[in-house]
Amino acid sequence: MFVNKLVIKDLEVSVDDKKILKGVNLEINKGEIHALIGPNGHGKSTLLNVIMGHPRYVVDSGSITYNDEDLLSLSVDTRSKKGIFFAMQHPLEISGVKNIDFLKSAINARMDKPVSLYKFIKEVEVASEEVGFDSNLIHRNLNEGFSGGEKKRNEILQMKLLNPSLALIDEIDSGLDVDGLNMVSNALNNSKNDEFSA
Repeated sequence: MFVNKLVIKDLEVSVDDKKILKGVNLEINKGEIHALIGPNGHGKSTLLNVIMGHPRYVVDSGSITYNDEDLLSLSVDTRSKKGIFFAMQHPLEISGVKNIDFLKSAINARMDKPVSLYKFIKEVEVASEEVGFDSNLIHRNLNEGFSGGEKKRNEILQMKLLNPSLALIDEIDSGLDVDGLNMVSNALNNSKNDEFSA
């Protein structure tokens, strides 16, 4: 029977030969949003990085399945194509890569044929307004010189455009003032539907 959910069983993970996660179990069904809360250094970011497939994190034992498929056997790009999105706590600045080109490439990587320019521009405009992202930043290098709040809004903008089935969002509040947090939270809440989990 096909089960549309993320299932983590007895997960143990090490980073640089240090055990970080010890026997983690978690199930997230489609349509559910979960919040992991706890002190710094207790493995929340590690868990999200492992789900997305960061190579620095070594799975010592346990399993992660998504929609009944072994997630640990899949490459990062395949995980993304399966509908998983990861908004990083500290997004990287990438010189020489325009934000708009990155967004279009990310969308096209998940599609059978490239998105039309008109449709892409309209979607960017709508999503940018929803998350309060300054349209001038769309044409700058990816995250370069962005404030912490602008980087976080850019991550949520990416989420809105990619329309994932599972969003992993690391420290949604970092770098945001109260207005920014409200806007980003509203954008996340507006993404809720029976097929979206976070």
